[in-house]
Amino acid sequence: MIYLQLFLEFFKIGLFTFGGGYAMIPLIKEVVLNYGWLTEAQFMDFIGVCESTPGPIAINMATFVGSSQAGIGGAAVATIGVVLPSFIIILLVASILKRFIKNKFVDRALTGIKSVVIGLILSTGIISLIQCAGYESLTSFHTDYASIIIFVILCFIYFIYLKITKKKLNAILIILIAAGLGLAICPFI
Repeated sequence: MIYLQLFLEFFKIGLFTFGGGYAMIPLIKEVVLNYGWLTEAQFMDFIGVCESTPGPIAINMATFVGSSQAGIGGAAVATIGVVLPSFIIILLVASILKRFIKNKFVDRALTGIKSVVIGLILSTGIISLIQCAGYESLTSFHTDYASIIIFVILCFIYFIYLKITKKKLNAILIILIAAGLGLAICPFI
Protein backbone atom coordinates (compact mmCIF):
# COMPACT_ATOMS: atom_id res chain seq x y z
CA MET A 1 0.00 0.00 0.00
CA ILE A 2 2.81 2.45 0.85
CA TYR A 3 4.34 1.92 -2.60
CA LEU A 4 1.09 2.88 -4.30
CA GLN A 5 0.67 5.91 -2.00
CA LEU A 6 4.21 7.11 -2.70
CA PHE A 7 3.83 6.63 -6.45
CA LEU A 8 0.43 8.34 -6.70
CA GLU A 9 1.33 11.31 -4.50
CA PHE A 10 4.60 12.00 -6.28
CA PHE A 11 2.94 11.38 -9.66
CA LYS A 12 0.36 14.07 -8.80
CA ILE A 13 3.12 16.44 -7.71
CA GLY A 14 4.99 15.82 -10.96
CA LEU A 15 1.83 16.17 -13.02
CA PHE A 16 0.54 19.44 -11.57
CA THR A 17 3.74 21.37 -11.00
CA PHE A 18 5.23 23.63 -13.64
CA GLY A 19 8.57 25.36 -13.20
CA GLY A 20 10.82 22.65 -11.86
CA GLY A 21 11.88 21.53 -8.43
CA TYR A 22 11.56 24.82 -6.57
CA ALA A 23 7.97 25.18 -7.67
CA MET A 24 7.33 21.64 -6.38
CA ILE A 25 8.56 22.33 -2.85
CA PRO A 26 5.24 23.67 -1.49
CA LEU A 27 3.34 20.66 -2.89
CA ILE A 28 5.91 18.17 -1.62
CA LYS A 29 5.85 19.83 1.79
CA GLU A 30 2.07 19.60 2.00
CA VAL A 31 2.06 15.92 1.07
CA VAL A 32 4.89 14.77 3.35
CA LEU A 33 3.49 16.69 6.33
CA ASN A 34 -0.09 15.47 5.74
CA TYR A 35 1.04 11.84 5.59
CA GLY A 36 3.49 12.31 8.47
CA TRP A 37 6.36 11.10 6.32
CA LEU A 38 8.59 13.93 7.62
CA THR A 39 8.30 16.57 10.30
CA GLU A 40 8.51 20.21 9.24
CA ALA A 41 12.01 20.47 10.74
CA GLN A 42 13.16 17.36 8.85
CA PHE A 43 11.66 18.75 5.65
CA MET A 44 13.50 22.08 6.00
CA ASP A 45 16.76 20.28 6.78
CA PHE A 46 16.33 18.08 3.76
CA ILE A 47 15.84 21.06 1.45
CA GLY A 48 19.37 22.06 2.44
CA VAL A 49 20.64 18.55 1.82
CA CYS A 50 18.94 18.46 -1.60
CA GLU A 51 20.57 21.75 -2.52
CA SER A 52 24.00 20.41 -1.65
CA THR A 53 23.73 17.13 -3.55
CA PRO A 54 23.86 16.60 -7.30
CA GLY A 55 20.63 16.26 -9.20
CA PRO A 56 17.27 17.98 -9.39
CA ILE A 57 15.76 18.89 -6.03
CA ALA A 58 12.38 17.24 -6.71
CA ILE A 59 13.98 13.93 -7.64
CA ASN A 60 16.28 14.06 -4.60
CA MET A 61 13.32 14.80 -2.34
CA ALA A 62 11.14 12.07 -3.85
CA THR A 63 13.99 9.57 -3.53
CA PHE A 64 14.66 10.54 0.10
CA VAL A 65 11.02 10.48 1.18
CA GLY A 66 10.44 7.17 -0.61
CA SER A 67 13.50 5.56 0.95
CA SER A 68 12.64 6.86 4.42
CA GLN A 69 9.18 5.31 4.16
CA ALA A 70 9.75 2.07 2.25
CA GLY A 71 13.45 1.52 1.59
CA ILE A 72 14.92 1.16 -1.88
CA GLY A 73 11.58 0.13 -3.41
CA GLY A 74 9.93 3.23 -1.97
CA ALA A 75 12.73 5.41 -3.32
CA ALA A 76 12.26 3.88 -6.77
CA VAL A 77 8.47 4.28 -6.95
CA ALA A 78 8.49 7.84 -5.57
CA THR A 79 11.22 8.86 -8.01
CA ILE A 80 9.46 7.24 -10.96
CA GLY A 81 6.21 8.88 -9.85
CA VAL A 82 7.66 12.39 -9.82
CA VAL A 83 9.54 11.96 -13.13
CA LEU A 84 6.94 10.07 -15.20
CA PRO A 85 4.51 12.98 -15.81
CA SER A 86 7.28 15.21 -17.15
CA PHE A 87 8.55 12.43 -19.37
CA ILE A 88 5.09 11.80 -20.84
CA ILE A 89 4.31 15.51 -21.24
CA ILE A 90 7.64 16.25 -22.96
CA LEU A 91 7.04 13.41 -25.41
CA LEU A 92 3.59 14.80 -26.23
CA VAL A 93 4.74 18.42 -26.41
CA ALA A 94 7.69 17.59 -28.63
CA SER A 95 5.44 15.76 -31.06
CA ILE A 96 2.93 18.63 -31.45
CA LEU A 97 4.93 21.73 -30.48
CA LYS A 98 5.66 22.92 -34.00
CA ARG A 99 1.96 23.17 -34.79
CA PHE A 100 0.93 25.07 -31.66
CA ILE A 101 3.86 27.28 -30.73
CA LYS A 102 2.41 30.31 -32.57
CA ASN A 103 -1.14 29.79 -31.25
CA LYS A 104 -2.27 32.83 -29.25
CA PHE A 105 -4.20 30.70 -26.72
CA VAL A 106 -1.15 28.52 -26.01
CA ASP A 107 0.96 31.67 -25.64
CA ARG A 108 -1.54 33.20 -23.19
CA ALA A 109 -1.78 29.98 -21.17
CA LEU A 110 2.02 29.78 -20.91
CA THR A 111 2.12 33.41 -19.76
CA GLY A 112 -0.32 32.56 -16.96
CA ILE A 113 1.67 29.48 -15.99
CA LYS A 114 4.90 31.51 -15.84
CA SER A 115 3.26 33.89 -13.35
CA VAL A 116 2.26 31.04 -11.06
CA VAL A 117 5.72 29.48 -11.25
CA ILE A 118 7.34 32.77 -10.24
CA GLY A 119 4.94 33.04 -7.29
CA LEU A 120 5.60 29.48 -6.13
CA ILE A 121 9.36 29.90 -6.30
CA LEU A 122 9.21 33.28 -4.52
CA SER A 123 6.95 31.95 -1.76
CA THR A 124 9.25 28.98 -1.22
CA GLY A 125 12.25 31.27 -0.91
CA ILE A 126 10.52 33.63 1.52
CA ILE A 127 9.16 30.80 3.67
CA SER A 128 12.58 29.12 3.75
CA LEU A 129 14.25 32.38 4.75
CA ILE A 130 11.74 33.04 7.54
CA GLN A 131 11.99 29.49 8.87
CA CYS A 132 15.76 29.59 8.67
CA ALA A 133 15.69 32.72 10.84
CA GLY A 134 13.67 30.85 13.48
CA TYR A 135 9.96 31.24 12.66
CA GLU A 136 8.08 28.12 13.71
CA SER A 137 4.45 29.27 13.94
CA LEU A 138 2.39 32.38 14.66
CA THR A 139 3.08 31.95 18.38
CA SER A 140 6.57 30.50 18.29
CA PHE A 141 9.78 32.12 17.13
CA HIS A 142 13.17 30.77 18.10
CA THR A 143 15.93 32.93 16.66
CA ASP A 144 18.54 30.85 14.86
CA TYR A 145 21.51 33.18 15.20
CA ALA A 146 23.90 30.86 13.35
CA SER A 147 21.69 30.84 10.23
CA ILE A 148 21.28 34.61 10.32
CA ILE A 149 25.02 35.19 10.74
CA ILE A 150 25.87 32.75 7.93
CA PHE A 151 23.28 34.40 5.64
CA VAL A 152 24.67 37.88 6.32
CA ILE A 153 28.28 36.72 5.78
CA LEU A 154 27.31 34.98 2.51
CA CYS A 155 25.53 38.11 1.27
CA PHE A 156 28.59 40.19 2.15
CA ILE A 157 30.96 37.76 0.39
CA TYR A 158 28.70 37.58 -2.66
CA PHE A 159 28.35 41.34 -3.10
CA ILE A 160 32.05 42.05 -2.46
CA TYR A 161 32.99 39.39 -5.02
CA LEU A 162 30.48 40.85 -7.50
CA LYS A 163 31.80 44.37 -6.94
CA ILE A 164 35.45 43.36 -7.37
CA THR A 165 35.18 40.89 -10.26
CA LYS A 166 31.92 42.02 -11.93
CA LYS A 167 30.95 38.32 -12.00
CA LYS A 168 28.47 36.33 -9.96
CA LEU A 169 29.85 33.88 -7.44
CA ASN A 170 29.48 30.25 -8.51
CA ALA A 171 26.57 28.49 -6.75
CA ILE A 172 28.73 25.48 -5.90
CA LEU A 173 31.26 27.75 -4.24
CA ILE A 174 28.47 29.45 -2.27
CA ILE A 175 27.29 26.06 -1.01
CA LEU A 176 30.81 25.07 0.01
CA ILE A 177 31.39 28.42 1.76
CA ALA A 178 28.06 28.05 3.59
CA ALA A 179 28.99 24.54 4.73
CA GLY A 180 32.39 25.79 5.93
CA LEU A 181 30.77 28.70 7.77
CA GLY A 182 28.31 26.31 9.38
CA LEU A 183 31.16 24.11 10.60
CA ALA A 184 33.07 27.16 11.86
CA ILE A 185 30.23 29.16 13.43
CA CYS A 186 27.69 26.66 14.80
CA PRO A 187 29.89 25.25 17.62
CA PHE A 188 30.20 28.75 19.10
CA ILE A 189 26.54 29.78 18.99
